[in-house]
Amino acid sequence: MMTIATNTELNRLFDDFYRDSYALNPLQATFDGVEGFNDQLPAEDDAYWETLYKTYRDYHKKLKQFNLGLLTSDEVICYSIMENQIQSVLNFEPFPLAYMPINQFTGLHLYMAMLGSGASVQPFKTLKDYNDWLTRCKAFVRWTEVAIENMRKGIKSKMVLPQSLVVKIIPQLEELTKADDSAIFYAPTKNYPSDFDVDDQKILDKRFKEMIEKDLVPSFQKLLVFLTEEYLHHARLSSGINDLPDGQKLYQQYIFASVTKHLDPESVYQLGVKEVERISTQMSKIKDQIGFKGSLRELFEFMKTDPQFFPFDSDQEVLDAYQSVYDRIRPNISTYFGVAPVSPFEIRKTEDFRAASASAEYVPGDLSSGRPGVFYVPILNPREVNVTNDEMESLFLHEAIPGHHYQISLQYENANVPKLRQKYWSSAFGEGWALYCESLGKELGVLTDPYHQLGALGAEIHRAIRLVVDTGLHMGKMTREEAIAYNMQHEPISEASATAEIERYMAWPGQALSYKIGELKINELRDKYKNQLGESFSLREFHDAILKGGVMPLDVFENYMDHWAKTR
Repeated sequence: MMTIATNTELNRLFDDFYRDSYALNPLQATFDGVEGFNDQLPAEDDAYWETLYKTYRDYHKKLKQFNLGLLTSDEVICYSIMENQIQSVLNFEPFPLAYMPINQFTGLHLYMAMLGSGASVQPFKTLKDYNDWLTRCKAFVRWTEVAIENMRKGIKSKMVLPQSLVVKIIPQLEELTKADDSAIFYAPTKNYPSDFDVDDQKILDKRFKEMIEKDLVPSFQKLLVFLTEEYLHHARLSSGINDLPDGQKLYQQYIFASVTKHLDPESVYQLGVKEVERISTQMSKIKDQIGFKGSLRELFEFMKTDPQFFPFDSDQEVLDAYQSVYDRIRPNISTYFGVAPVSPFEIRKTEDFRAASASAEYVPGDLSSGRPGVFYVPILNPREVNVTNDEMESLFLHEAIPGHHYQISLQYENANVPKLRQKYWSSAFGEGWALYCESLGKELGVLTDPYHQLGALGAEIHRAIRLVVDTGLHMGKMTREEAIAYNMQHEPISEASATAEIERYMAWPGQALSYKIGELKINELRDKYKNQLGESFSLREFHDAILKGGVMPLDVFENYMDHWAKTR
């Protein structure tokens, strides 16, 4: 992989920015396996935001002192990554996002529970690790106080969450206010490393009990009382971000943050409509091949209800089915991929406390500490897991291998580039790559059954639908209810699942656009190079070039791949 070592001053700037950005976002440092930040949690008060924006403005000025024309191609990539990261943050400076610090999908209360479970990215291997967590929990007390203050400011300025989202946060907090021994926050004290001294364990037992009873649980209770007795009554009835002060401008910045380029929401909406129509036509062809006599909508209903699509009786059977997907694709991987990560990989059930609001997801590992990359699968009731609605085969390709696990692990393992590039993430690239990987199912030995093919197309149309409903919601074209209906009309999805999806887009504007936008760019480049190179084109080398380059803003990625094609 390529090495950057020609401009010492520029590399120092990359490293300084990398370090200081983690100091402002220590939770991200923990998720990325970066040491030195696991005890930190900023309060996100006015002083914090002033420091954050000033820091990013200062770094932007320093970056602009370098002449792009004098940099190597690899330095230009790092330069562009840093500039895009800075701009993505500074774009939000005019908007008081601090007034909406919590939601049902990415709220800090959920991350605290995930980290405190001892089974996630917060390390619990040394005494320092345990003490770091206790310090972070103490900081959560102050974070909670500031969050409530900020939400009160949001009430006054009409910068508030939709009511339909607030009612989803309340049961999450109710679950987290449990303080008995079964509380998830006690888990690290039930799984001490074998080399821990007994006296140290007793001290930690006491400190954890005090922390949970005096700090964490009271903080969750404060949030719960505030949301139920005060905030809920002021939450808005509208669905889209356009209803907030300067909401349309704010939506544009959310799109840039996720897609890494400025896109017109109306153009994205129309693109989504066309993609939905194209994929629906493909689904109709398979319906006719199967011999199903009803409409697509009736076929969706059949796939949602027929017993043949609900084969599981236990959680383990669900996890074994995902393992079976892995076993079937493993012999074919080397045909289409010349590179592979060395980081370990596991499939796990999503923890019960967050399963109800969670989607299947990949959480990156950390090679230096031996932490595996984990594909988390939420299982509320195994008998309700539908093998085609939940399309297990394409889902594994996306979230696990060769999707997120390959892309993220290979990038994290590349020690020859600055940390800034090694740890960079863009939803458009990362999610676009993962969605693209779903299309490789047949080559890799799965998606041979027509119902699974329909399920895979259902997964693809799901991302196309996102282009329509995300922009529809946040431009004011659609209400929450209309978006849910559109989802159910065009894909085999239950009302509960459609509702959870639409409310995710309401909580996280623009992010859902990144999947299809990124995938379409990769397919566009693949077709372009196949036409350019003819018999010289190698799909294996195309994939390797993408994975070796790592995540980039989309425009930078296209330039990088054009250079790759010229060298064939």
